[in-house]
Amino acid sequence: MPDILPPDCVGLVTSQTYKFDKTPLSLDCGRSLSSYELIYETYGTLNKDHSNAILICHALSSDHHAAGYYNMQDKKPGWWENCIGPGKPIDTNRFFVVCPNNLGGCKGSTGPTSINPETNKPYGPDFPILTVHDWVKSQARLGDMLGISQWLAVIGGSLGGMQALQWAIDYPKHLRYCVIIAAAPKLTAQNIAFNEVARQAILTDPNFHKGHYYQHNVVPEHGLMLARMLGHITYLSDVAMRKKFGRELREGKLNFGFDIEFQVESYLRYQARSFVERFDANTYLLMTKALDYFDPAKEYNNNLSTALANVMAKFLVISFTSDWRFSSARSREIVKALLDNKKNVSYAEVTSNDGHDAFLMPIPHFIKVFKTYMQNIPSE
Repeated sequence: MPDILPPDCVGLVTSQTYKFDKTPLSLDCGRSLSSYELIYETYGTLNKDHSNAILICHALSSDHHAAGYYNMQDKKPGWWENCIGPGKPIDTNRFFVVCPNNLGGCKGSTGPTSINPETNKPYGPDFPILTVHDWVKSQARLGDMLGISQWLAVIGGSLGGMQALQWAIDYPKHLRYCVIIAAAPKLTAQNIAFNEVARQAILTDPNFHKGHYYQHNVVPEHGLMLARMLGHITYLSDVAMRKKFGRELREGKLNFGFDIEFQVESYLRYQARSFVERFDANTYLLMTKALDYFDPAKEYNNNLSTALANVMAKFLVISFTSDWRFSSARSREIVKALLDNKKNVSYAEVTSNDGHDAFLMPIPHFIKVFKTYMQNIPSE
């Protein structure tokens, strides 16, 4: 944390929580939540006619803390500090930015760690399985609460980009621009397989206790670590890993054992331990299932062009050359479906060696494309 906040930082921020308890939220799984809370952060100032609001949708393991710092002792800012702030692509001098923690999350919104009013115990595995459609519905209610009848833009990367696409389909009149970064119209079988292996690592951990581990005062640490290690590998490219670690040995020699020897092994275990300290296993299960289920074309005879026929927003779609988990070809599927309907869409493929995580990186070409597009969006 710098001693003095840079001028392009939103500064010190606080989160806000709103309880929705007037109308139950019906979910795709057939269940409903009679009440729930969403925690969110805002940056910038909402203008008089509420026409400059931007919704940020987060990815699988992110949350509502997208920019700024909570206090001067924070080691890291929000997860999208590279893109949100004065003079940045999402310019808080122009836009009012809202980022909620998804329902089912573990950072303050109602989720598995929350108390189930019917049992007075944490929901755990009894929390309903959610879909991207459910998240969009809950976010729409948040917009209504904030007095925002139409978002200037809905923006997201990865799973957040999928939410942005769902927004354009479900609420076509409620957003003017849609920015989809490093996303896909649905997961490939390979991606679903990665998620299933990660879930099995958690589900088979002896400390999982069928999801009720809170009551046993334990955490399925081993399983969650393995899940994160697997996921993290898929977020990076081979080039990025080779450049960062190569085959370097931590002690400079082979020890002929199964403890940590290579630098990449040390890195993965560190990342996994850090993740266990800040994320909930039941939430991880929910988020990966929402990813697997996402397929907006399914309701339209598996025709993505038909699914996007009624969207009204203008689109920016960005992909990265080294992102093998959500490849550029998947982004181009979205672009083609939009062009099939003669929709307004801009597309950029950014050259990068950073893999899927590229959308979180300060890559000059990415930032320039993103910023130029956003500068051309009228905020008044």
